[in-house]
Amino acid sequence: MEQRQLLSAKHITKKFGDVTALNDVSIQIESGKTIGLIGENGSGKSTISSIFSGIISPTTGSLKLHNEEYQPTNMVDALEKGIGMIVQEEGTISGITVAENIFLGNLKLFNKGEIISKKKMFEAAQEILDSYKLSEITAMNLIDHYSQEERKLIEVVKVLMKEPEVLIVDETTTALSQQGRDFIYQQMEKQKLENKASIFISHDLEELIEHCDQLIVLRDGHLVDVLSKDEFDENKIKNLMVGRELTGAYYREDFIPTYQDEILINCEELVYKNKVKNITLELHRGEILGIGGLSHCGMHELGKLLFGFLEKDSGRIRAISKKSEIKSTKDAIKAKIGYVSKNRDHEALALKSSVKDNIAIGGTDILTGRFGFISTKKERSYVDQQIEDLAIKTPSREQEVQFLSGGNKQKVVFGKWLARDCDILILDCPTRGIDIGVKAAMYRLMEEMKREGKSILLISEELPELLGMSDRILIMKNGEINHEFLRSKTLLDTEVIQYMI
Repeated sequence: MEQRQLLSAKHITKKFGDVTALNDVSIQIESGKTIGLIGENGSGKSTISSIFSGIISPTTGSLKLHNEEYQPTNMVDALEKGIGMIVQEEGTISGITVAENIFLGNLKLFNKGEIISKKKMFEAAQEILDSYKLSEITAMNLIDHYSQEERKLIEVVKVLMKEPEVLIVDETTTALSQQGRDFIYQQMEKQKLENKASIFISHDLEELIEHCDQLIVLRDGHLVDVLSKDEFDENKIKNLMVGRELTGAYYREDFIPTYQDEILINCEELVYKNKVKNITLELHRGEILGIGGLSHCGMHELGKLLFGFLEKDSGRIRAISKKSEIKSTKDAIKAKIGYVSKNRDHEALALKSSVKDNIAIGGTDILTGRFGFISTKKERSYVDQQIEDLAIKTPSREQEVQFLSGGNKQKVVFGKWLARDCDILILDCPTRGIDIGVKAAMYRLMEEMKREGKSILLISEELPELLGMSDRILIMKNGEINHEFLRSKTLLDTEVIQYMI
């Protein structure tokens, strides 16, 4: 098939107030290719994608689609013109059906006068779901009935049914299991076979190298390089992304499990619905305890139970050092336990609130004075310390969190708990959707906490992360602990996987 230029951006600059997100960026998207868009958080990847898909407009510069001027007014307009984007965070709307989510913006297709024929809409939506082998999803059900992954696949179908010429996948695979990821890979391959194109944004270098034909590297809003397949080299890509040689170990360099005898928290015969079944575990002072398994094994629910976020059916959770029982989040916070959720934007952050408010909310008891008022001076100092220590990139402490990059959002979540000087952190997929530079910083922070005698419960779907950082690893399957591994230089992911599946 003859390759042709589908989409181009010329001299694109985008400013948000005084912040320049993109600076004179020119790129071309050709047919028959999967093109990776890569860079650290804040490099401009999502900004250029949002411009392509009509979410925002450039400050200066121009776009062309099929060599004709292209100025999408919104995502629906862009999709009608052939550019479809699957957004990084959740893009479905709660409280309405699957079918209504799929046809949102196109409900007029089912009009009978001024009334929408729901029967026809449900039938059409189900036919589309079935055609993508997603028959386990029922079109007439409320969207809230389905998991985060299933909702993401519904979003994918909504875009694909329009048969876009350019499919933009913005860090979507981080929210999916391997099965869900394979579905995305298949759709990108189909785009190539049909002489269309995909733009693939991911922080996973391995999947980018495997599935892309070309890599566009951005750094601090600038186009750094465009690499063809034969130029792909992991170290070269990393150096282009961060603008410097990455030195030092990525994960821990020691291979001996080290922690103190003192137990900070334990749970006994913990039960929650059919998700967590008779779990008993102990977390020691100075320990990084890894919890792994397939996406629906119960590990995410376990983290929420230990923080008191979910109400257990039976069992007991105790903060041994505080001689207290954990029955609620209030109990957990009082016991100096912090929790970083996998679902950052919905469960850990108030997106329309400032960096200051998101960090300070975790320390209102610390910041409140004798007469019940929060000291403004003390609050600013409290927040600024975290911004400085965690190198949070933000124009000011008053910046709304929704406008930060994924990595800086995650730093804000960490800052909320580090400011409280928590003894225990429950981290659920803490490096999901963040770049290699921020990941490395998070791992160093975890090691520092360990050295200080603090403890971490690390829940992760990434085996290299579990093997690289944990003193012990508990593998969960069907809501139960299926095996325990001790840190070892010879421990292989293949040994671990057999207890997960």
